[in-house]
Amino acid sequence: MIDTICSHAKKAAKACVMLDENSKNAILQNLIDQIKENKKEIITENKKDLENAKSKGLSEAFIQRLEMSNKIFTEIIDGIKTIIKLKDPIGQVLANKTLENGLKLKKVRVPLGIILIIYESRPNVTIDVSAICIKSGNVVILKGGSDAMNTNKALFNCIKKAFEKGGINPDNVQFIDSTDRTVIDNLLKRDEDIDVVIPRGGKELIKKVSDSSSIPVIKHYEGVCNIYVDKEADLKKAVDIILNSKVDKPSACNAVENLIIHDAVANELLPKLKKEFDKEKVEMRGCAETQKIIKVKKATEKDYATEYLAKIISIKVVKDLCKAAEFIDTYSSKHTESIITENRKTAELFEKRIDSAVIFHNASTRFTDGGQFGMGCEIGISTQKLHARGPMGLKEMTSYKFIVEGDGQVRN
Repeated sequence: MIDTICSHAKKAAKACVMLDENSKNAILQNLIDQIKENKKEIITENKKDLENAKSKGLSEAFIQRLEMSNKIFTEIIDGIKTIIKLKDPIGQVLANKTLENGLKLKKVRVPLGIILIIYESRPNVTIDVSAICIKSGNVVILKGGSDAMNTNKALFNCIKKAFEKGGINPDNVQFIDSTDRTVIDNLLKRDEDIDVVIPRGGKELIKKVSDSSSIPVIKHYEGVCNIYVDKEADLKKAVDIILNSKVDKPSACNAVENLIIHDAVANELLPKLKKEFDKEKVEMRGCAETQKIIKVKKATEKDYATEYLAKIISIKVVKDLCKAAEFIDTYSSKHTESIITENRKTAELFEKRIDSAVIFHNASTRFTDGGQFGMGCEIGISTQKLHARGPMGLKEMTSYKFIVEGDGQVRN
């Protein structure tokens, strides 16, 4: 099975790189059509997965990520439409110069190659990843979680038909429907066949893949995101931003988990937040200073380091920006942070000081998303620095090569 997957992927990659932009866009339009035509079947299969998840007693956050709601269908189709409109990055000239010896050197964008994506509950990843890889000229091998198997099969069927309708090799996207874990273990050792592996899921999955893989790994790590409310914050903005960051979709990796508040505004802000969080049934946990102002459960070191993916938020009151930065250094997963302040110089200091993939000023952490960043959708949100960082779209799924034109030059 592994040999067949890798052989088909290699063959597809050679043909895939030759596809022009119009051909890629035609496949993507076919995909939109297939999703629309097969929506009823996809929903039916998704209901099977949801029922199985509920019978297993899986968490509310897990089930929320698993559900193919009308909103998710709309987001998927809008994402593909955006990708169609985006310029094909392949062949883009990144640098162009003539050397002293007359050689003409070009640096040209190329696909990464063959990508292995290992992901858990979110079935929309099946389409998002495939759409980006199609447009960026990459071949992708998909391995979704067993809990979303029925939905993923229905979605993959749409992808396969989209290729077949265009008369193009459907092996550009391959889907592993086996639940045998040795298949993944073996694939992770095929560094001679697969160029990059991207795991999307919980901390345990990412650690397992990183520890087991001989293939380079781009990590979509956990989202322990933080918001710092400065002493010069507009508190109305602060309440709105914090509520949206926590309540809009608690199960998302870009939901805020820790709230850091300057002690100069804590007495005024915390009661307002508690009133709003109580309405939304959000559990607040806080430091000793927080507990002096509002009645909440004590926050532990473990709380501050936890990606809850639920309606829980931990709070820390600090003396200044420096202490806020130290807190973020200690507990952040380097995914997303936000500062709320009306002082632009303070915001700039925060932006320079904090080393995370995405930093916002006076905005919700929920905007860390490929779709929101105009990428259509995303492969994942990289929390490392190599090869990509933050939301990964078309350009992040490319590398480059040098093309050098000569006229008989030889090196002395």
